[in-house]
Amino acid sequence: MDRPLVIAYYLPQYHPIPENDEWWGKGFTEWTTVAKAKPLFKGHYQPKIPADLGFYDLRVPEVREQQAELAREAGVDGFCYWHYWFGNGKQLLERPFNEVVESGKPDFPFCLGWANESWEAKVWNKNGVKSRKILIEQTYPGDDDIEKHFYSLLRAFKDSRYIRINNRPVFHIYLPLKHPDIKSFITKWNHLVRKEHVADSFYFIAGATKENYTQMPSLGFDSVVINLAERINEHYSSKKLICRVFHRLYRTVFRKPIQTTYRQCIEHLWDDAIDTKEFVIPSLLPNWDHSPRSVVLFSILNDCYPYLFKEHCIQVLSGIKAKKNKIVFLKSWNEWGEGNYMEPDLKYGKGYIKALAAAKKEIYP
Repeated sequence: MDRPLVIAYYLPQYHPIPENDEWWGKGFTEWTTVAKAKPLFKGHYQPKIPADLGFYDLRVPEVREQQAELAREAGVDGFCYWHYWFGNGKQLLERPFNEVVESGKPDFPFCLGWANESWEAKVWNKNGVKSRKILIEQTYPGDDDIEKHFYSLLRAFKDSRYIRINNRPVFHIYLPLKHPDIKSFITKWNHLVRKEHVADSFYFIAGATKENYTQMPSLGFDSVVINLAERINEHYSSKKLICRVFHRLYRTVFRKPIQTTYRQCIEHLWDDAIDTKEFVIPSLLPNWDHSPRSVVLFSILNDCYPYLFKEHCIQVLSGIKAKKNKIVFLKSWNEWGEGNYMEPDLKYGKGYIKALAAAKKEIYP
C-alpha cells in the first residue's frame, strides 16, 4: 500500500426511527441535540450549524451522494458506517446503509464498524450525579445469532465497493472485550466468509485502549484503533496533581466543562512508540466538543482551526510512511453531536476538507 487509506467514521443517525420517537419525542434525530446547544463560556463556539448540506435527512439519496462528493474532495477514501446489532436480529439506524447497498449509490467505498454497546439515557441531577437508564441492551445470544448477524450483511461484504485490506473485507468492532467470546465470533465469521467464497478471512480491527491494545492480536484481530477520547484526556492526566484536582472540582462542583485548546491536545494524538507499530492504526481528529450531548461530562477542545488540523494531518500522514499498510481512521465524518465532523459548517465552511486534502497532497504528491 504505497498511499494512505483514510477511512472516516460515519454516523447513520440523521433520520427519524420509531424507537427515538418513543424515547425522545416525535421526529428526534441528532440534529435536535445539535440545534439546541448553547455556548457555555465566553468564546465557546456553539451551536455548530451545518452549511452546504444543511440539517439533512439520510433517507434522501441526494444527500448521501453529496456527502461522498465532499469526502472525495477531502481525500477521504471511504466511510466506515457504524452498524448496530443488539442480538436476536435487532438492529437500529440500518436504513441509510441498506439503501446504499441496495441502490449501488453513491459509488464510494465503505466498510462497517459494529458499535456493540447498549444505548443509555444519561441523567444529571442538581448534585451532578449521573444516573443511567438502559434504552436498548447489547446482547450476545450465541452461535445462531452470530451466524444470523453475518448473513444479514453478506450482500454488503460481496459488494465491489466494500473496503478490503490484502483482499480481506474490513470489519471494525468498537468494544471487542465486551463480547463474552470474541475469539469464537472471529473464528465463526472467518469460517462463514470462506464458506460463502467472499474471502479467505476478514481483516478485523479492534477498538482498544493503551492498556489493552497489545492483547488484541492474540484474540484474532489484525489491527487496533486506540480510543481518541482517552488520548484527549491524556492532556489532563499529564498535568500536575493540583491541576487535575482543580479540573475535577471545576466539573463536578461548579458544573462547568473542562476546556483546552486544540493545539495543546495535538501532541497527545500521535505517539511514536505506539502509532508506528504495524498493527496500530492512528487516527485523525479535526475537532471535539461533546457538550451538546453531555454538557459537562466530556472535555471541549477550543480553537479547532483548520490550519491546525492540517498540521495534525501532516504529522500523522508522515508518521505512517514507513508502514506496509498505511491505514488511518478519521474521527469523524459527521458526528455533529460531539462536535466532531468534517462536513462544512457556517464558521469554517470547507476548512477541514481543504486542510486534509492539502496535507495529503503535500505528503503524498
